[in-house]
Amino acid sequence: MLDFESLIKLPTPLVEIFDDIFQEKRLRVFVKRDDLTHLHISGNKYRKLKYNVKFARENAIESLVTFGGAYSNHLAAFAETCHQMQIRGTAIVRGDELNPNSNDTLKRAHELGIELVFVDRSSYRNKEELAKNYAPNAMFVPEGGSNEFALPGVAELLEEQFYPDYVCTASGTGGTAAGLLSNEKFGGDVVIIPVLKSGEFIKENIENLLKKPFPGRANLFTTYHFGGYGKYNQELLDFIVAFEKKHNIPLEQVYTGKMFFGVMDLIKKDFFRPQSTLFLLHTGGLQGKLKTW
Repeated sequence: MLDFESLIKLPTPLVEIFDDIFQEKRLRVFVKRDDLTHLHISGNKYRKLKYNVKFARENAIESLVTFGGAYSNHLAAFAETCHQMQIRGTAIVRGDELNPNSNDTLKRAHELGIELVFVDRSSYRNKEELAKNYAPNAMFVPEGGSNEFALPGVAELLEEQFYPDYVCTASGTGGTAAGLLSNEKFGGDVVIIPVLKSGEFIKENIENLLKKPFPGRANLFTTYHFGGYGKYNQELLDFIVAFEKKHNIPLEQVYTGKMFFGVMDLIKKDFFRPQSTLFLLHTGGLQGKLKTW
């Protein structure tokens, strides 16, 4: 039987990047290239799914059910994971106007054998009820893959090189940030940049996942969403183009572009202590990158 970990390239590279402002502020900045784990199971999505798959295997669970939007990075990784691991997968997708040919993400999931169930946005809110109706015998994996099994998988990434003073991450559901904070050996700060307009709910999600109050070393910045999930403007696109040209690291406009933009702005505003080391976690998701702009 195929081992999930054998598909993934670990440890992912840690690449130092250079800029005049880093020198001015006396900072060392590294990019943790988790986008290089796998072409389709990239970044934090592999980290979150790892122990979900392990639990399913150890308990002879033959099917999984999850949720996502039309362009969901989680859905793309879930589909590839189920295909590779020969696990039956069901994905309940927000938007009853959609079909398997609506975009490349959905088309590929369908081609990989994932059962796609399209529901209206009102019904989509009641995820546990939908899971029982459409996949009653399947193990439930929440939207974004953020559950108790996600935490140890994310925490492990901090063991691959050395501990920084700060690790910075984009956030959709809070699972990646919670996983980083769950690593008890890491005593540094976590900088969390939500990509949704209503990012404050992430604090509650992190508390629920960690089963304790929001840690003091967690720093939540909710002003870099550029209008909400999937929203962007020319300023963000120009930043991404300039960053890619200078550092030869691809970004996308949904998650990583916003986080990298936010971190650069925080550096300019002297948020980070001088003489500090920063990890910018590249959470993958390049399947959602705009083809042209």
